[in-house]
Amino acid sequence: MPLSRFEAYKGRLRFSNLDGLRFFCIFMVLWHHAPPVSSENFAILSRGFLGVDFFFVLSGFLITTLLLREKEKFGKFSLRNFYIRRIIRIIPVYYFVVTCVSFYYVVISDRVDLAQYVPFYYFFLSNFLTTDIPTLGPTWSLSVEEQFYLVWPIILLAVPLRYIFHVGILLIALNVAGIAGLLGGAPVPVGPLLIRLPGATYAPLILGSLLAYALNTKIGFEILESIFGSRWSAFVLTIALLVFMQILPKDLRGAPNLALHLVMTAILASLVIREDVIGKYLLQLEPIKRFGVVSYGVYLYHLLALDVTNRGLFAIGISNSWIIFLSYSALAYVIAEFSFRTIEKYFQKFRPDS
Repeated sequence: MPLSRFEAYKGRLRFSNLDGLRFFCIFMVLWHHAPPVSSENFAILSRGFLGVDFFFVLSGFLITTLLLREKEKFGKFSLRNFYIRRIIRIIPVYYFVVTCVSFYYVVISDRVDLAQYVPFYYFFLSNFLTTDIPTLGPTWSLSVEEQFYLVWPIILLAVPLRYIFHVGILLIALNVAGIAGLLGGAPVPVGPLLIRLPGATYAPLILGSLLAYALNTKIGFEILESIFGSRWSAFVLTIALLVFMQILPKDLRGAPNLALHLVMTAILASLVIREDVIGKYLLQLEPIKRFGVVSYGVYLYHLLALDVTNRGLFAIGISNSWIIFLSYSALAYVIAEFSFRTIEKYFQKFRPDS
């Protein structure tokens, strides 16, 4: 007897469409930092930064799915093993990049004024910095993720699962209201930091986590399948996302951002509820999947690659924006691939199985 779609979902160890999704997320980020085409009439061309938001939704979904499945299998999940896995996944490459960049600017370039910022990168507080060390700007998103994952697993352990959805909705409402400036209260300056927790971008992480919670239950899966279970759902929702990216106002804070995050969450739902979606052949092309596999490294290295590319092409008199975009994207991939096969592969040996 064939498995139901819910049983197939629960038994799936890897979601075959998600590396392709990672590719498109990182493509948006690469575009954002060196757009080969821009136009005031096409807002969508300047909104590649939303690729990071989609990464947040994806991260929240995957991490929470793993935790919930571990809890089902063993009766609980191990906080210790969770944090060890996060450390092994995130810190080696992240600390390598932060150390190399900091050494270059503070020591070699004699930018001693930047030394005061270095510790905050190591402690994942760069999203609150008022000034960034050059090329380390993208680390803000990793800070947001690690701050979230310091708290979210504890909430999953402490709060009965039947209340998780309510807690998540409350946290999203507080976060959206904080970003929109509806909660009042001035940011708190702490040295070079400007701390305002409700204003940090946690909502898409929570939405991804709530999607994981909903799909982990039979009734939640069946409800979402009835809405997003068509082969065409991901395609139609992607068109809707692109339209939103074009027509929403310049200031996305508050409701516009929430609308975008909800559509992203719906796209993700449609990609994992069934894997034979329209567009799966594009998402599962080997070059696209491979780029998605190493997207973490691409994200960390891409501004370094852009800096090297700009210097090199400028030296030989090339300023074509398409050549810059394609060259720096390729260089970021090559560096990330090498890093994946060396640094990341080495440390994965120490990853606990559960």
